[in-house]
Amino acid sequence: MCIRSADRSKLFCAGALILLALSATTSTSRAQGYPSAFSFGEPATEQEIANVAIAIPPDGKGLPPGSGNYAKGKQVYEAACAACHGADLKGVAGLPDMPAGAALRLIGGRGTLTNQKPIVTVESYWPYATILFDYTRRAMPFTAPGALTADEVYAVSAYILAEANIIDKATVLDAQTLPKLQMPNRDGFIADPRPELFK
Repeated sequence: MCIRSADRSKLFCAGALILLALSATTSTSRAQGYPSAFSFGEPATEQEIANVAIAIPPDGKGLPPGSGNYAKGKQVYEAACAACHGADLKGVAGLPDMPAGAALRLIGGRGTLTNQKPIVTVESYWPYATILFDYTRRAMPFTAPGALTADEVYAVSAYILAEANIIDKATVLDAQTLPKLQMPNRDGFIADPRPELFK
């Protein structure tokens, strides 16, 4: 009857009655022994949390021991990365849902961010080299995220950065050298002055 009526107060009244009925059902269910909260799983241990709390900030705090260079990085790249990112680090054409591999490109694109079709890569966009290490360690290779050792991540980072002409091929990357690198787009971001609320 309320639905047919143009009177909004009757329509509201019908909605309120439905909510009241649902509330009564919920109260009855709880009265019959249903819990008010459900305990799924178990609390994470400190070690389990430590295994995933591995984010590396721009200053490199928390970078693990190890090191890597261009030559070793090339081997790692060819074995674990080239299938998606291409032999030339410019993506692979023909992958599903990828326009000529552009989304998987790692190098090139400097000076294109203000263009209508920017080329967004490690070289052109990322402001800190530590982002490359952090992301690679947690998310790559795509088929086995987190499978690379710290030495392999340092090495493949050195390979990518050298191919992008950001570092020399003789540079060895480690916890001391990586945060000191000056990325081409370091000053291309606007700082967020708001304080960090969760640390």
